[in-house]
Amino acid sequence: MDSPKRLFDFPYYQLRNFPLDVMVTSRQDGHWKSYSTSSFIEWMNLASAGLIELGIRPGDRVALITDGNRSEWNILDHAILQIGAIDVPVYPTMTEQDYEYIFNHAGVRMCFVSNQDLWHKVNHVLPSTPDLRDVFTFEQVAGARHWTEVIERGRSGNPKEVQKLAERVGEDDLATIIYTSGTTGLPKGVMLSHRNIASNAIDSADRLPEVKEGNSRSLSFLPCCHIFERMLHYLYMYKGVTIYLTGMDQIKDDMIHTRPHIFTAVPRLLEKFYDGILAKGMANTGIKKVLFRWAVDLALRWEPDGSNGAWYEFQLGIARKLVFSKVKAALGLTELGGAASGSAALQPRLARFFNGAGIPVLEGYGLTETSPVISVNTFRQPGMCRIGAVGKIIRNVEVRIAQDGEILCKGPNVMMGYYKAPDLTAEVLRDGWFHTGDIGEIRDGFLAITDRKKEMFKTSGGKYVAPQVIENVLKESSFIEQCMVIGDGQAFPSALIVPEFIGLRDWSMRHGLGEMPDHELIAQPAVRKLFEEEIERRNSRFGKWEQVKDFRLLPKAFTIEAGEITPTLKLKRKQIMTNYQKMVDDIYSQSAS
Repeated sequence: MDSPKRLFDFPYYQLRNFPLDVMVTSRQDGHWKSYSTSSFIEWMNLASAGLIELGIRPGDRVALITDGNRSEWNILDHAILQIGAIDVPVYPTMTEQDYEYIFNHAGVRMCFVSNQDLWHKVNHVLPSTPDLRDVFTFEQVAGARHWTEVIERGRSGNPKEVQKLAERVGEDDLATIIYTSGTTGLPKGVMLSHRNIASNAIDSADRLPEVKEGNSRSLSFLPCCHIFERMLHYLYMYKGVTIYLTGMDQIKDDMIHTRPHIFTAVPRLLEKFYDGILAKGMANTGIKKVLFRWAVDLALRWEPDGSNGAWYEFQLGIARKLVFSKVKAALGLTELGGAASGSAALQPRLARFFNGAGIPVLEGYGLTETSPVISVNTFRQPGMCRIGAVGKIIRNVEVRIAQDGEILCKGPNVMMGYYKAPDLTAEVLRDGWFHTGDIGEIRDGFLAITDRKKEMFKTSGGKYVAPQVIENVLKESSFIEQCMVIGDGQAFPSALIVPEFIGLRDWSMRHGLGEMPDHELIAQPAVRKLFEEEIERRNSRFGKWEQVKDFRLLPKAFTIEAGEITPTLKLKRKQIMTNYQKMVDDIYSQSAS
């Protein structure tokens, strides 16, 4: 069979090439419920027939919302697409106002949710979403219609009608509308065709770690409504990789259970892994603690392709055997071939630490509008990985840098446009080139992202500052977990900093400050001096107008719940400024006096 052209072709491709006893599996009532390739297709066809029986027709919109990844989501995804309908994946963390807007804007007719909380959330907006007729749940919820009703309807449906509709679906037809949460304004509906996503999955295949087709495992815990995770589900099917589906709250246990060969992550999650490893290692005493610190310091100097030299690699080998082998075993990562990191910039210290520890982490780059992958690092060939870069461009995708430094992308992966927003589409799609809004550069074939075009600001002295560049450099410090550089219209840049509290608490104990609550710790003069030194050490890389002159330490991390980061963990700068306006005012009022 030729390579898949439409998204629902992927299961059939797997069936013909390497059918799996376990294609997808997820927990139900504490137990793993698995679908083989053939049973997945059987349920997918029943679901398609059931949707038809319930009145879903080609072009209709169906929303999918799940708190934690589960097989039912994937079955419905393929079932919807197979009859020419369009699915609208929605983040469970979005607000009721976002739900109302998306349902009405997309004209959603049917919705599937995972649990009681989401069912209540959707029901709250039903009176103001007239197109939405039916809501089903994946879990048993009192008073709700269960998704198996669709399957039962399908058993008395017409399979020939499913086949007839499937044959009419073209690769350039609209497959999905993905509403990007955005850092400002209302969500935008990104229209992606079957070709957009299918081509991206196939064109990214040679960047995957080496996998044994039909005998490899992936663990999927990032939300499958995110195009990065979703595209990889199709890619896993294409490569015969079993997909273990789980949620963010069960990562640790399920990682140990599955011992994955591959998984996807975002920098914030890797930061939490790093914090956990650091906390456990620092809890040791005596020689074990000394050895752990030595191994961490060694890992933080890692460079690809053995470029640090033979003596470094010899020491690293010892560190991996004595220290990091235990870390990998505790995390269930003894068989890991690679973890792909995307969605936001990966701090170089995290990339160095995990790769140095023998836990391969590969950073990539893309957007929802590009289905998503544009570039990604890989270890499959020498010279294809670089710290601080997001890899080389994947095949069939073109990238060029505009005169103002903006990254432009062209290829079969570029979206059809924004739904019901021709003006917005025209702003970013010109002559076939998608204008990403990101500033970057290409060196030796490696793409590096330096900032967001719209996030650059101008100081009162008329100098432009690219905050993301500075933020990424500051986060190289092992004491800085999150930060946001500010200073639009002000005399100089400043920073709001969330400390990496595990390392900071260890530092405070070693320097005689003792134990205290985090909000008291960050108020200590010695801690203030520590961060002044950390910032000053990195300020030397920037022009005087770009250097951070002042900062404030925050007692807690930026969160989705506070509206400070998006579901994909990007900073919502306007909201952060609002939440910390008094602190910002204090910075610049003191400088004025």
